[in-house]
Amino acid sequence: MTAALEVLQTGPLTLVQDLGRPGLAAVGVGRSGAADRAAFRLGARLLAQEYSAAALEVTFGGLEVRAVGEVMVALTGAEVPASIDGRGAASSAPVQLHDGQTLRLGVPAVGLRTYLSVRGGVDVPTVLGSRSTDTLSGLGPAPVRVGDHLPVGPPPARFPCVDVAPTAPLTAGTLVLHALPGPRDDWLADVAELAATPWTVSSRSDRVGVRLEGSALAYAPSRAGQELRSEGVVRGALQVPAGGQPVLFLADHPVTGGYPVAAVVVNADVDLAAQARPGQRVRLTLVV
Repeated sequence: MTAALEVLQTGPLTLVQDLGRPGLAAVGVGRSGAADRAAFRLGARLLAQEYSAAALEVTFGGLEVRAVGEVMVALTGAEVPASIDGRGAASSAPVQLHDGQTLRLGVPAVGLRTYLSVRGGVDVPTVLGSRSTDTLSGLGPAPVRVGDHLPVGPPPARFPCVDVAPTAPLTAGTLVLHALPGPRDDWLADVAELAATPWTVSSRSDRVGVRLEGSALAYAPSRAGQELRSEGVVRGALQVPAGGQPVLFLADHPVTGGYPVAAVVVNADVDLAAQARPGQRVRLTLVV
């Protein structure tokens, strides 16, 4: 019997994700992949498998799955109250699900995205070399639905050798993000305002980008009436539209943008930003 996960509940949004489709931006295909790459990679390491093994990215909890056959899993990212047939289950540790057992994830108290990694990976068909769901382009598998049977791939030769991984807790307080000067920082009247302004995560944020709300940033007077040609953008880019409210691009960002990129958040901190919840405060620190 091929092992699988039967989906009983999905929560607000559950997607299949791996590390995406690198190297295709020149033909208009974004990378996509796990929004919090560090949490995704930790899940793979706990299960002694390659990063190519796909996992489930669960936004704001609520996932419920039943094991078909023997399935080993690990929960990383935003910590949730989890149970297996009513008994508590640990995070950041390999956990065995026996045939017929049900794993339920509650709502995280802090953070936004939890990763359910599966030993052998979620074995859905690949699209352009990846099993990731790109919410902007629509590439990849459809969002996970109630009633889905998600096949689990064959387990790797190596076996897990870590009981539990110590991880730094996420914060519900002000999130400090470090950023390098961007290629178009001269478009702002005062780039220092990026760091001086207290920002709040907007409820309109998604996997494309974290929208920040605060005092609007002004363009430099010398740029009045000018427009940028569309140019390539990367994960972590802080783009400032004409309205002055920055957008921090996440995994499903477009491959090009027509607004100035005033700064670029460092890789590790983009993972932290992917866990920021609407209403959370953000402070940007410019690293020169």
